[in-house]
Amino acid sequence: MKNGNMGISRIAFWFGIGALGLLMLLLMIQIDRQWTRMNDITRLMQEQAQDIRSTRGVLRNLEQTVRTARFNTSEVDDRLSDTADRTDAFERARLATQQANYAQGDWLMLAFGSGLTTLTPLVSGDAYSSEVQQYVLESLLVRDPDTLEWSGLLAEDWQISDDGLTINFTLRRDISFSDGIAMTAKDVQFTFEFIMNEAIAAPRSRAYLSRIERVTALDNYHVEFVFKEPYFNSLQLAGGLTILPEHFYKRFLDEPRTFNESRGLLLGSGPYRLKDPENWTPDQGRVELERNPRYWGPVDGSFDRIVWRIIENDSARLTTFRNGDIDVYGARPREYQRLLDDPGISERSKHFEYMSPTAGYSFIAWNQQRGGKNSLFSDTRVRMAMSLLTDVERMLEEIFLGYGQPAVSPFMPGSSQHNPENQPFPRDMEKAKRLLAEAGFVDRNGDGILQAEDGTNFEFELTFFQDNDDTRRMVLFLRDLYARAGILMKPKPTEWSVMVEDLRQKNFDAITLGWTSGIEIDIYQMFHSSQSMENGDNFINYSNPELDATIDAARGEVDEEKRMKLWHKAERILVEDQPYTFLFRRNTLAFVDDRISNLEKTGLGLNLMSVPVEIYVPADRQRNR
Repeated sequence: MKNGNMGISRIAFWFGIGALGLLMLLLMIQIDRQWTRMNDITRLMQEQAQDIRSTRGVLRNLEQTVRTARFNTSEVDDRLSDTADRTDAFERARLATQQANYAQGDWLMLAFGSGLTTLTPLVSGDAYSSEVQQYVLESLLVRDPDTLEWSGLLAEDWQISDDGLTINFTLRRDISFSDGIAMTAKDVQFTFEFIMNEAIAAPRSRAYLSRIERVTALDNYHVEFVFKEPYFNSLQLAGGLTILPEHFYKRFLDEPRTFNESRGLLLGSGPYRLKDPENWTPDQGRVELERNPRYWGPVDGSFDRIVWRIIENDSARLTTFRNGDIDVYGARPREYQRLLDDPGISERSKHFEYMSPTAGYSFIAWNQQRGGKNSLFSDTRVRMAMSLLTDVERMLEEIFLGYGQPAVSPFMPGSSQHNPENQPFPRDMEKAKRLLAEAGFVDRNGDGILQAEDGTNFEFELTFFQDNDDTRRMVLFLRDLYARAGILMKPKPTEWSVMVEDLRQKNFDAITLGWTSGIEIDIYQMFHSSQSMENGDNFINYSNPELDATIDAARGEVDEEKRMKLWHKAERILVEDQPYTFLFRRNTLAFVDDRISNLEKTGLGLNLMSVPVEIYVPADRQRNR
């Protein structure tokens, strides 16, 4: 009887296991069906969203046609009716969506070489934060990457008065911020007034916008910019203003310190958004944007998410790219050819080598005052000597393997701003020593080191970003060059956040950095003496009244031929004064995961980071869903 009970128990046990397994199977089938249903609903919602965007586009075109017809049948000034000849900023993105293999989805995985201190607009000032913000914040106009002419983004039309002092923009009527609140011309007016408020820590932006007298919302869809005086770049200045939502940022007028010290206050109208627009912090170790489900544009972002990981070590970034965990790797010159020959890299990526027409430049900035006292570099002869000792050609060849070109000034070679008569300095040890002797620096005790008249050694620190291997090699190379002339240069490797603070406080002897560039750039912020205040971009306390006057005149000259002559004069002054030792512009050497489609070189460089987004991953190549 006992054995019989045991047999029954075993049967019951296995029956229970079988029933449980059947229930699990049925549950899995049910979950699978629900998941399939959710995918169908998601796809349907995406298609409906696309249909809505297409419908809005048709309505916009119809509205524009009506407006143009009204203009053409009335006695309107010719300059007010050129809208029909203008294209909007979405043309290239539209063409991308018409590709046979176009698909939305996947994540674009990127990496930054240093940590970000803040994503808050105006407070931030580095290229990394700008890269993130371009997906979230939008401007009235953007440059067409093919023609380099202006195209409408938030603005669908604009008119410039005959005297160039007034620009009127007509906004699109269906724009909303990522929280669903509609954008109006009042947000444009607010953005300008917010920036110009002295309590807001935005000295760079205030300096840039100082030529504008006022911005006025005429109604919900028309806004007027009035300039104090003529400015050569007035359309870029007004059209390039990135618009902040008044309802989100207005509260900080009453608590500006909270804004100035914030780390992650970022909300806009762009195709992507922070999931939490108020609480991003640097200790998260990454920045993650999600597609904006309320995006107003006719074409939204192709990627579900754009993610930047913070990977400060060059070798670690390469390993991460090799493992397929990031999609883009900016190669160092020494490894570029080796990676081209590496099957593990070449078989799964595309490579691009080019010099962007707007490539930025590297430099060594010589701080002319520190702690309220003149420094070694307050003497023009000393700065010139340092430039003559800096063998840029040899650095380019030995460290960067020729992937770049020497920089003469802030102005791009080949641009109208650059005077071809100004050429890079060849290394000249003897001339440099003569200039240093004239400035009072000679070897007074025979130890091979230059001393000032009071016997102190010619000695200084060169601050540089500690996690860039090429920069480290460059600084060590310079240390040896300067030592041969009797100058003691102490390399000072520094974390990025510390460098930013040192710049703010002007707490350095010399520092090596880079500026981004443009088609025609305004050098007011970097070299005008008025911008040497705290947080200003003239962080070397440089002052030259002749250059100030020349910059002021160039900025106010709308005649291009006359303006270029003024820029040539400004360039000559910079070449003679050497507030920076201008180093070089480097080629971009990039590897991009080959599943990324529609990559093209344009008049502005590779379209990898273009907004509106032009690149995508075909459905059969997607990894992250």
